Amino acid sequence: MEAFASRDFRLYQLARGAGVLGSEAQSVAVAWQVYSLTHRPLDLGYTGLALFLPGLFFILPAGHVADRFDRRQVVMLCYVLQFLCTVALFLLAFKGTHSVFAIYSVLFFIGTGRAFSMPAGSALVPHLVPEKHFVNAVTWGGAVFQFANVTGPAIGGLLYTLPLALVMRFFAPWAASGSALTSSFEGAGIVYLFSLVMLFAAVTLVASLRVRPGRMEKSEASLRVVLAGCRYLGHAPMLLGSISLDLFVMLLGGAVALMPIFANEILHAGPIGLGMLRAAPSVGAVTMSLILTRFPIRRRAGRRLFMAVAIFGVAMVAFGLSRSLWLSLAILVVSGAADMNSVIIRNSLLQLATPPQMRGRVSAVNSLFIGASNELGSFESGLTAQWWGAIPATIVGGVGSLVVAGLWSVVFPSLSHIDKLDSQSLLKMASGSQPQTTVTGA
Repeated sequence: MEAFASRDFRLYQLARGAGVLGSEAQSVAVAWQVYSLTHRPLDLGYTGLALFLPGLFFILPAGHVADRFDRRQVVMLCYVLQFLCTVALFLLAFKGTHSVFAIYSVLFFIGTGRAFSMPAGSALVPHLVPEKHFVNAVTWGGAVFQFANVTGPAIGGLLYTLPLALVMRFFAPWAASGSALTSSFEGAGIVYLFSLVMLFAAVTLVASLRVRPGRMEKSEASLRVVLAGCRYLGHAPMLLGSISLDLFVMLLGGAVALMPIFANEILHAGPIGLGMLRAAPSVGAVTMSLILTRFPIRRRAGRRLFMAVAIFGVAMVAFGLSRSLWLSLAILVVSGAADMNSVIIRNSLLQLATPPQMRGRVSAVNSLFIGASNELGSFESGLTAQWWGAIPATIVGGVGSLVVAGLWSVVFPSLSHIDKLDSQSLLKMASGSQPQTTVTGA
């Protein structure tokens, strides 16, 4: 609990938790709404593509902004943008839109907010706690994030099925029931209202932070400065290997976009089952996070990373073969626990092995890789499911994750040799072969 001694860390984690809670609930509503309109797996994949493309377009500006401006203000403005986008989704649901393209357009702007907030937020955390508590902060941050992932989809699935009259009776008993509002608003609209409340809380909490990182990159803006993060990763095989490992494993093995198909057509569990399936990996991740706060990763971090990836791949194969809701949920819990080991190790490497003035630009590249693994992975899952079916696509993806883990252990041997997660040794490993100008970003 060392990290929670910092007031700003506590407030930031509350903000982050509220933002993720609203976003995850919203993602269930968007997925179910799109699939209800088209009944095509490929259209579910397009939702991931719409969220991913802004990260591809804005990767360099996002990293430069995180290093050149106050990271707290950048995060706050990104939450404001996502709040406005959720207002747009709410209005579309209220009007009963039948256009998935309107939904994709809003998702593109949500993805834009995420593209700028991810590197700024990641680079902000080291300012909130002493360096000796940073790994503990990453672990607790992962627990908060995954707790929101547990409850967000479950809340989204539950709210999607609630009649508006019941919601209004609880929250606004003075309001009239049985009106036209009820018939046009039930389902996604209720979820979007919940997301608006959560995002408003996130904006308020970030605005109350006392930390003012200011401008970290002192050099004048130039293409060389903007590209410094890419050059740093290019000369740091350890970091490049860690973030590219996650990219290809999740690109192949992630099956989040196919959850509505599994819930509806294979497991016959409906919207509530969809929420349970989306939440199950986070149950395992939260559990593992709490275990790691008590028993932190002290040695052989690299080997532990590859072991976690292998377990994740096997779990995806098993999930594709399962026909039982409860067995599928148990398998997803295991996959989430394995993935949390990987997340904590990779996030610790990213910040501890990067000079402070370059964390925004390096984190931006990492954000692009994460976006590709999640959102572009959703597109890949939708596309392969359209070709082969949801079950074969999931099994092949799990096998592909195992193949990638084996290849990366050979191509990036320095990743396997990582022992302790401390800044002194990791910076030495990451920058030992780099020119001084590249490390500083000058």
